Amino acid sequence: MKTAQQAFTLLEMAIVLVIVGLLLGGLLAPLSAQIEQRRSSDTTRALEEARDALAGFAARNGYLPCPAISAANGLEDRNGTRCGNERRFGFLPWATLGLPKLDAWQHLYLYSVTPAFSDSGTPFRLSTPRDITIASRDAAGNLVPASAQNDIPAVLLSQGRNGYGAFSDVGVQAADMGAGNVDEKANFNTDGRLFIARGQADNPNAPGGAYDDIVLWLSPNILFNRMLAAQRLP
Repeated sequence: MKTAQQAFTLLEMAIVLVIVGLLLGGLLAPLSAQIEQRRSSDTTRALEEARDALAGFAARNGYLPCPAISAANGLEDRNGTRCGNERRFGFLPWATLGLPKLDAWQHLYLYSVTPAFSDSGTPFRLSTPRDITIASRDAAGNLVPASAQNDIPAVLLSQGRNGYGAFSDVGVQAADMGAGNVDEKANFNTDGRLFIARGQADNPNAPGGAYDDIVLWLSPNILFNRMLAAQRLP
């Protein structure tokens, strides 16, 4: 008996390719989401370690570090007892603190410090005034306090997956993304005294725009407890 081997027709091949494409697409979408969730978790954990390192630095030295000298030099920019050019907002001084330089998206971490807390000539006390405020947004989209007014000694910031306003390893800043991302824009265009921390949102029409920044701050209570334990405060 004669048997015949029939090859796939072009139509059959096209159907197979479409099915394979749908299967791959269905697998890649959740995988991509898992990767981004892992990056976000890793970056949050790194910021928590940086916050702890700041408290440890203060307990050892009696003051908080200044921002880094530059994108290439992670030592704190200190001129005498104060920060160089009286600067209070810039890159996290990763080399001084012994920390990683970049977040999970390969952007430099940002850092703001109340100047009175980085002055090594006059170590801060319980009564030293702080000047950083954290805000958030309520369910209606209104800005609301996330901290007491002018109550935070220092803030740490990753600019997230979209990298709006973020700096690369060599200090090149991402291009402006337009009129959206209002809250993200406030976080890096600020004078270093007001930061907005809220839930992630991909919708550019959400109150405050699309948002994926990760903002952590050093609580004065935690800082003072560490200082008291190290006998650095009266």
